[in-house]
Amino acid sequence: MRRLLSLFAVLCLATGAFAQRSGNFNGLEMNLGNLYRTSNAETRSISPENFTGEKGKGGMAPLDKGVHGRQARELGVGWKVNPFIWIEGGKTVTLAEIDGSGAIQHIWMTPTGNWRYSILRIYWDDEKEPSIEVPVGDFFGMGWGEYAPLNSLAVTVNPGSAFNSYWVMPFRKKCRITMENTHSERMNLFYQIDYTLTDIPSDAAYFHAQFRRNNPTKGALYTLVDGIKGKGQYVGTYMAWGVNNNGWWGEGEIKFFLDGDKDFPTINGTGTEDYFCGSYNFENKKTRQYEPYSTAYAGLHQVIRPDGLYNAQQRFGMYRWHIVDPVRFNKDLRITIQDLGWRSEDRYLPQQSDISSVVYWYQTEPHAPFPKLPSKNELEVN
Repeated sequence: MRRLLSLFAVLCLATGAFAQRSGNFNGLEMNLGNLYRTSNAETRSISPENFTGEKGKGGMAPLDKGVHGRQARELGVGWKVNPFIWIEGGKTVTLAEIDGSGAIQHIWMTPTGNWRYSILRIYWDDEKEPSIEVPVGDFFGMGWGEYAPLNSLAVTVNPGSAFNSYWVMPFRKKCRITMENTHSERMNLFYQIDYTLTDIPSDAAYFHAQFRRNNPTKGALYTLVDGIKGKGQYVGTYMAWGVNNNGWWGEGEIKFFLDGDKDFPTINGTGTEDYFCGSYNFENKKTRQYEPYSTAYAGLHQVIRPDGLYNAQQRFGMYRWHIVDPVRFNKDLRITIQDLGWRSEDRYLPQQSDISSVVYWYQTEPHAPFPKLPSKNELEVN
C-alpha cells in the first residue's frame, strides 16, 4: 500500500508539473508540432493602418490624413485609407515602437526606390546604437537591387518584391524599428510587423545583423565580421558577390575564429560553394550553366549574367542559414572568407571581387560597436 501511495504521489506531481508547463506556454518557438497549444501571449501587428499596434485601433485613419484618402472617398474610414507611408529623401521614419516584453515574429515589406539607399535599423530595449543596421535589400537577400525569388525558412522574397523575415527577435523592455531613406528621391513603403507580447526566457539572446562591403577586396581576404564580444550563436550569412575576372571564382574557404582563436580557426570550410551547401562550381554539367537553387537552409538564389551591353559583370546572391547547426561562441567571434579563383598552370588566383555581406547572430547585450556604415557612394551598386 505504501508503494502504491508513493507511486500515486509521484504521478500527481508529474501531472501537476506537466499541467503547469502546459499552462505557461509563452507562444514562442512556434512550429507545426505545437500549433494546437494555447498561450497567454497577445498577438499584435503594426502597419501604416495601425502605427501603434494597439488592440482595436486598426484602419481608423480619417480620409484627410490617409495617403489614399482620395481613393477611398466614396467608401469612407476603414477602407484602405492609409496602406503605406512616404519617406522623403534624407529622412528617417520610425516604423514601430513597442513597449513591454515580447518578440518580433514576422516582418513583411515592399519598399520602392533604391534598396541599397534604404537603411533598416532595429534597437532593443534602451540601447542607443542599433543591433541591426543593414540596407533593406541586403537584409532580405536582394543586395544587387534586383528581384530574385528566395524561398527559405528564415527569409522569403516573393513576386512583386515582397520581402519577408521570419527570424524570431525577442526583446525585454522595448523595440524600435526605423527606416532611413538616404536617396534624394522620395520612396513609399508598405509594411507590416507582426509580434507577440509575452514573457521572454532568461536565456533568450538578442538578434543582430551587420552589413559590410569591400569593392574591391584587398589581399584576397574578406572579413564578414569581427569584434563580436559576448555569448551567443551565429545563425546566418548572405553574400552579394560580384566577379571581376574570368573563370571560376569560388575557391575561397570560410573560417570561423571562436573564443580566442588567433592565426588558425576552429571551423575551416573547403570552398565557397561548399559553405553555401552546393558543390562543383554550382554548375549544371549538362547545360554548362550556373544552376540557381533556393532551399530551406541555403541557396544560390540569384545569378546575374552579363547582358552584352552595360551589365558587363557576373553577379551572384547566396545565403546560408545556420538554423539547425548554429555556430556557438562564449566570448568572441570573427569570420573571414578567401576571395580565390583559378589562374593558369593550375594555380589559385587571388581575386579583387566586389563583395557585400550581411551576417546574422544572437548574443547577450551589450554588443560591441558596429563599424561605420559605408557612405552612400560606397553602397551604390555599380
